[in-house]
Amino acid sequence: METKVSEIAGGIYRFSTFVPAIAPPAGFSFNQFLVLGDEPLLFHTGPRAMFPLVCAAVGRLMPPERLRWITFGHYEADECGAMNEWLALAPHAEVAHGQTACMVSLNDMADRPPRTLQDGEIIDLGKGKRVRYLDTPHVPHGWEAGLLYEEGTGTLLCGDLFTQLGDGPALTEGDIVGPAIAAEEMFRYSSLNPDMGATIRRLADLSPRTLALMHGPSFSGNGGAALRALADSYDDRVLTAHTAAAA
Repeated sequence: METKVSEIAGGIYRFSTFVPAIAPPAGFSFNQFLVLGDEPLLFHTGPRAMFPLVCAAVGRLMPPERLRWITFGHYEADECGAMNEWLALAPHAEVAHGQTACMVSLNDMADRPPRTLQDGEIIDLGKGKRVRYLDTPHVPHGWEAGLLYEEGTGTLLCGDLFTQLGDGPALTEGDIVGPAIAAEEMFRYSSLNPDMGATIRRLADLSPRTLALMHGPSFSGNGGAALRALADSYDDRVLTAHTAAAA
């Protein structure tokens, strides 16, 4: 496997490892994101088996032991499997996540105590980079889910939102909603709930200019419109499921 490095916004880099054996024939990409600053931040660690690849990729941009923050969307192997490997390598690194994630998993599973973030709390990374933590419970799945928004570049680190198959370009201005709907049809990976559309529209209100996808290409353009279209699709799914249950 090869991990490709691409800058998707000013000072924000995507590390992408394509695994053709997952969901063949299209395959599946696993992406992590590094936000450079005085206190560099890694969003997603990848699973433990990918740690050597991701670490080497980070090393192309900075000494990996300088990493200061480790964050991710929710507690799952591809999001944070290598969390403790990073903590062992980077002596000043801290895991940071919301109250629920820290309470139910990270206080026990992280080898150093995590920093608990409040909804809307900002971490100033220096050099113009500021990331805002946003609680997104059960969106796309996991009670403890939460995302990050980098204010300077208008980049939303989307986690599993817009998941799609294949090995696309690092950055696209094309459709990411259609492929995400197709992946939802295949995997049924989202936790459908009545608040799902409203939660995604809250993200849309940020008017992000870049959407950084964990599985698929990053998107450059009207991120708010893409998020609202995705919210509409999930609203339809929730309504259909409710109607079927009531019949």
